[in-house]
Amino acid sequence: MDRLKQFETFAAAATKGSLTAVANAEGVAPAVIGRRIDALERRLGVKLLVRTTRRLALTHEGSAFLEDCQRLLADWANAEASVSAGGVKASGHLRITSPAGFGRRHVAPLVPHFLALHPDVSISLNLSDRVVDIAGESFDCAVRVGDLPDSSLISVRLADNRRLCVATPAYLKRAGTPLHPSELARHECLALSSDASQSRGWAFNVGGEVTYLRPIGRLDCSDGQVLHAWCSAGLGLAWRSTWEVEQEINAGELISVLDDFAAAPNGIYAVFPHAKHLALRVRLWIDFLKHTYRDSGYWKRGPST
Repeated sequence: MDRLKQFETFAAAATKGSLTAVANAEGVAPAVIGRRIDALERRLGVKLLVRTTRRLALTHEGSAFLEDCQRLLADWANAEASVSAGGVKASGHLRITSPAGFGRRHVAPLVPHFLALHPDVSISLNLSDRVVDIAGESFDCAVRVGDLPDSSLISVRLADNRRLCVATPAYLKRAGTPLHPSELARHECLALSSDASQSRGWAFNVGGEVTYLRPIGRLDCSDGQVLHAWCSAGLGLAWRSTWEVEQEINAGELISVLDDFAAAPNGIYAVFPHAKHLALRVRLWIDFLKHTYRDSGYWKRGPST
């Protein structure tokens, strides 16, 4: 129990950015909070937080540990909820949100399966490419793709998401296969237009360092689905996520290139406001997504109908 309390204290301090704020919430002296974190750091043998008189900052090890710590606390809360629920069936209304493109392909098709398992649950699904304020807009859970900003929200990593450079066999036969990211300059690259939300460009690992390129072609668009369609029509190379193109790659309709220069994957996450007293329907929804997405075959075959 002392270890669990240390984990809770560390996660709270990291998200609130203040020992005093955590102490005030618990009704104890800040020194008590500091001693718990000191004990945790001694036991782990690493520095998790850099503390100054004004603020807290996570070390590299602290950032890595925070995600694991939050997941552990969520699992602990889920275990308690499962026991305390006894055999009680999940019920009530579940409000979930997801990015539009991902949601259409990989959230909406799963909803009927989840409802069939839990007939006393109802669901509202919001599909939006804006970053929804989950707590402020009273959502129970969000599915998010990509790197997560620092936040007080709790996240559970559901799957890896890689970005791939892809084209049709016909295009590669006509234009040749690029063997190095520098060769993209002579290809037709289907890129997001400058007013779209992609912030850095196409990422490649070149010489052990991540390099971002912004290829320029005769076609660009602010809509990723249009780029996908153009790519499938053989009009050029596109930079797409595995969740969009894995099925086409498996079927031989698209081919990924420059795989030797692939950057590290980002993630697909379930995000929710807090772990304590997590409603059974929310816990079961997150577990359902986790079970589905962690099946590697799922991304090749897609949602079953």
